[in-house]
Amino acid sequence: MKQLAILGAGESGLGAAMLAKQKGYAVFVSDVGQISPARKIELERLEIPFEEGKHSEQHILNADLIIKSPGISPKSELVAKAMLAGISIIDELEFAFGYSNGKVIAITGTNGKTTTTLLTYHLMKEAGLDVGLAGNVGKSWAGQLLEGDHEWWVIECSSFQIDGFESFRPHIAVLTNITPDHLDRYDYQIDKYIDSKVAVFKNMRATDQAILYAEDVLTLEALKNRTILPIQNWISLETAQPKGGHFHGASLRINIADKSASIPLAALPIKGKHNMLNAFFAGSAALAAGVDGQAMIAGFQTFKNAPHRMEFIREVDGVQYVNDSKGTNVEATVYALGSYENPLIWIAGGVDKGNDYSILLPCVNEKVKSLICLGKDNEKLKTAFVTAVPNIRETQDMAQAVKWGQELGQSGDVVLLSPACASFDLFKNYEDRGEQFRQAVENLNPKSPNESV
Repeated sequence: MKQLAILGAGESGLGAAMLAKQKGYAVFVSDVGQISPARKIELERLEIPFEEGKHSEQHILNADLIIKSPGISPKSELVAKAMLAGISIIDELEFAFGYSNGKVIAITGTNGKTTTTLLTYHLMKEAGLDVGLAGNVGKSWAGQLLEGDHEWWVIECSSFQIDGFESFRPHIAVLTNITPDHLDRYDYQIDKYIDSKVAVFKNMRATDQAILYAEDVLTLEALKNRTILPIQNWISLETAQPKGGHFHGASLRINIADKSASIPLAALPIKGKHNMLNAFFAGSAALAAGVDGQAMIAGFQTFKNAPHRMEFIREVDGVQYVNDSKGTNVEATVYALGSYENPLIWIAGGVDKGNDYSILLPCVNEKVKSLICLGKDNEKLKTAFVTAVPNIRETQDMAQAVKWGQELGQSGDVVLLSPACASFDLFKNYEDRGEQFRQAVENLNPKSPNESV
């Protein structure tokens, strides 16, 4: 019986453990943190041995195969020892791929991949296709395969997950863009990060479809000296493309896999340049998978984006409050700031990942009237914008940040949480940060008349 060790007992780890048990592996689950009570109950029910608070090398280094949580660095001591021992280390998606007969649409990129993934899945499901949703969003793919397979799977893939691919092959793959992110994981070398993203195409065939962004500088740079086999379809907001899509006045025109569609801009429920791109990517993938233009338009009109992604919370005293907690890097925040013509009170900050804030300056100069820095160390953020923003405040409390937003806001303004940073200094994760923002906004009371500015 093959020995399988699983590092990390999160959603993907538990799903992989359950599928592996069903397929006859001897499974051992190890988590250096604490395993949630619900997951421990499930592991005990399935008689899968596990440990928490440590990694026992005698169990793990005797395995024939290791499935590693994407969050565990490949440079960790235990992973390095396993690699030296010649043990194959893969991702849960790679493992699940071996047990699915479905066709895969893989979606990656520094920004926009979650919205694009959810929208692609929605368009296909609403059109009546047999489709599942997995990857870096929702339930684990391996866990879902216990219940059954689908004809299509739409899968969001982070660079960390792609690093664990060996045979994983999409029929359609989307690369939304590449901007510097997670560079601490890649020795602060952008080429290594680019290699990771482009590796989503590495097992694809010449008849498969790749969908890419024509105005993305690093994507263009990546393909100058890297060859990919699938048919290249380019999305552009500026120029017509022989294969792919372009913005034509009031519509998105798509041509892929000998199919075409025209989507009126008015049909899109999500606004802003970045969401137009997300719609282009999702529409192109759905069209290639068999969704026709009319079904696509109907699907766009019923889509609701996930929480924490340019999510409108409420309006108070004529001021809109928008939650973009998922904006964890500078490029995402560029898109967020660029989505509004209104004056902005911008809430930003957190764990800086080597950010270059200079690319934000044009938008900040034009639109931001107040900056509220929300983090333990705000010096870099304050220094970057001290000459651009007339009013800068700082706090480590979300409720205070939202109260200041209300105090500074006037009718027609937008209070925008778009941090451009990771959340781990003050919050559990970006979801926790977004939920605290939502709660603080919901707790606001309208100003009394004598408080109005």
